[in-house]
Amino acid sequence: AEVGHIPFLQAITLAGVAQKITSFETKGDALTAYLAGALAVMVGIYIAGGVSGAHMNPAFSLAMCLIEQFPWWKFPIFVAVQTFSSFISAGTVYILYYGMGGQCWQGEPHSSARVAVLTDRLCLCPTDAIHNYCNGTLTVSGPRETASIFATYPADYVSIANGFLDQAGATVIGTGVLIVGVMGIMDPRNKGVPKGLEPVVVAMLVLSIEVSMGSNCGCPLNPARDIGPRLFTYVAGWGPEVFRLVEGRGEVG
Repeated sequence: AEVGHIPFLQAITLAGVAQKITSFETKGDALTAYLAGALAVMVGIYIAGGVSGAHMNPAFSLAMCLIEQFPWWKFPIFVAVQTFSSFISAGTVYILYYGMGGQCWQGEPHSSARVAVLTDRLCLCPTDAIHNYCNGTLTVSGPRETASIFATYPADYVSIANGFLDQAGATVIGTGVLIVGVMGIMDPRNKGVPKGLEPVVVAMLVLSIEVSMGSNCGCPLNPARDIGPRLFTYVAGWGPEVFRLVEGRGEVG
């Protein structure tokens, strides 16, 4: 079930960011991207909530293990599945948004990366949004960077010290708020949510965290959602820079 619904969740989440960036924010903005992610959580819970519990997040799986609501032996399996599914979702969005354009018919490769070469040869991509936006250059920094479609990166003004504090503070706090909130919604001793609307309330909780704690580093609440797509960008042509601190990510020139 985790394999089945996580690709839906992450594909919607990543596609929301891709539409925002590649349209130069004419067909989306930060709010629409956050809304896509929140609604994706809702859909994921509706799909697998009654089967696997729709964990979707290693942090939530860990919390369930700590309160003895989930067996520890399943934890590494769920983490691996969640990360792998996120990797597949990134590939799906890459195929959807990278595109071939006119180069597809001319047989001109966009990149030397194996994934790009394969999609060029098969002509799988129906559109050319990412290629049009970045002029065929996949970068982590600069005014036309596209790596942030798939993973979270610190804002230009965030120093290493502040970035650490953000990750140790806002992100941990944000994930903690999410987990406590979800557990509160699930607790029958609390004021109950109307049956069948629990996923809607969880989505609203996710949206509230994203719009209030995402300024510095993108609010990476889900480790699998970040690591899986980041690994994909590494093999798809963005290179090892996706694992490094790159200065001037948004600077012109």
